[in-house]
Amino acid sequence: MPLRHVLLAAVTAAVTFTAPASSAAASYLFWVPPNFSGSAVRGDEPGIALPMPGATDAELRSHLLWNMRAGLNVAALQCQFSPALATVKNYNVLLSQHNAELADAYKSVSGYFKRTGGKKWQTALDQYTTRTYNGFSTLHAQLGFCEAAGSIGRAALEQPRGKLFEVAQGRMREFRNSLVPVGDGLFVRRPAPAHLPLPTLAEECWDKKGVMKKKCWSLPLS
Repeated sequence: MPLRHVLLAAVTAAVTFTAPASSAAASYLFWVPPNFSGSAVRGDEPGIALPMPGATDAELRSHLLWNMRAGLNVAALQCQFSPALATVKNYNVLLSQHNAELADAYKSVSGYFKRTGGKKWQTALDQYTTRTYNGFSTLHAQLGFCEAAGSIGRAALEQPRGKLFEVAQGRMREFRNSLVPVGDGLFVRRPAPAHLPLPTLAEECWDKKGVMKKKCWSLPLS
């Protein structure tokens, strides 16, 4: 075998076996994720979740946590195009690891609708659940949403039991921001100024009615 072929094979083998495992995950989409970060929330801020008028602090906390769980559930369904994000695996582990806190959150949210919804509280709860899920459905912002969901899901698994709500408080604004379509974070996008050519404004080219005279029709636009 020629020496150059031996050297090429050796280099290829070295790259194959010594590349860090994180390199595959870092390049799975070949893009720089945009910065979706935002300030912490309570759950009653506009655009974060559905309004819950009259909710207690505990109910708002459960409401926020339940929204984050719904978003991660949607991500587990929508983001399977990228196994590197592990949205399905992380969501399933989340349900097991934080099952008690999630069950308490659902009980609290249900209690809110029982307290405020009257005889039709179950219908109101069902509508709330449907609208919450639909609020995370996206197409044009899918890459950013899935990237954020992967990061939030990993953070949730690192959180101690009983403290999952802190992840929701700290990351839900980011989660919502990720639903807005944006491009690659590597590129700065600025609107291109539109230059519209104008006809000559010389007085001798216009009659008293504001109509351009025929002799000026062939003049170049400025």
